[in-house]
Amino acid sequence: MSDERLVEGTAGEAEKVIEQSLRPHALDQYVGQERVKSNLDVFIRAARQRSEPLDHVLLYGPPGLGKTTLAHVIAHEMEAPIRVTSGPAIEKSGDLAAILTNLEDGEVLFLDEIHRLGRALEEILYPAMEDRMLDLVIGSGPSARTVRLELPRFTLVGATTRFGLLSPPLRDRFGIVHHLDYYDHDQLGRIAQRSAGILDIRLEASGAAEIARRSRGTPRVANRLLRRIRDFVQVEGGAQVTESAARSALERLEVDQFGLDEVDRRILAAILEKFDGGPVGLATLAAVVGEDQGTLEEIYEPYLLQIGFLDRTPRGRRATRRARRHIIGKDPHSLF
Repeated sequence: MSDERLVEGTAGEAEKVIEQSLRPHALDQYVGQERVKSNLDVFIRAARQRSEPLDHVLLYGPPGLGKTTLAHVIAHEMEAPIRVTSGPAIEKSGDLAAILTNLEDGEVLFLDEIHRLGRALEEILYPAMEDRMLDLVIGSGPSARTVRLELPRFTLVGATTRFGLLSPPLRDRFGIVHHLDYYDHDQLGRIAQRSAGILDIRLEASGAAEIARRSRGTPRVANRLLRRIRDFVQVEGGAQVTESAARSALERLEVDQFGLDEVDRRILAAILEKFDGGPVGLATLAAVVGEDQGTLEEIYEPYLLQIGFLDRTPRGRRATRRARRHIIGKDPHSLF
């Protein structure tokens, strides 16, 4: 998979720096996820009234929907500092112990990709989350002994795109669990307008709507497309992002009206043309389109399933009638 894929929900390190400037800081600035926001507002208010840390929070859903942003919002609303790390960054028990023992009272610990935390590290988290205790083993062999340390009060905010990979004991220790859904076009348009204001981009409402239609229900994609469209408008001497300017730029970027890119269309075309619409096994499909099976299943399939272009059946993947209408009879590279 290319790191430069425009419609990918994950972000590279450079993009994360840009996202920080666009990130809302408070719940009333956060667009979308109304059910999640409403519940969190109640839980946060109650915790503050009791002068207690917020219960541990687990956020899950596809990449790019605002899990990291929401973790920062929670810290802001709780008037607490936040420490950010990720499952892959914590390799040894000593690393996790160092993080936990250095937390301030009431601090928010944001653990991204929590599903990639090793099982041995999960065992350390259990007493830390439940009893604010850390059990350390000092020494080895017959002389080894266990020391129990008391930890400061803290809130763990875990985020994952693979909820099913979390062990049940870890899931059960989160008092607040929320799934983040894809955004609708109106919400994405509002996000694009807000980002345009921060980036000093003149964005017409019709231009924001065009971006929203092609953003795959994902704010990160909307912001990325906005920045790329701005480049085209700037180089071509335009004063603002209009609907026609957005459409023209997105056509050149090969992002069609459903937010599909060249790889998405190649996957659907392979199922329709080589396998008569399917079903086709994942391994066979991966070999035909030249992608890793895990990449197909985790990166490409979720959105195609979401918009009703792909079905998973016991016998394999099948393209739907809706996908057939979009692909068949058209050049897969020019579907706009």
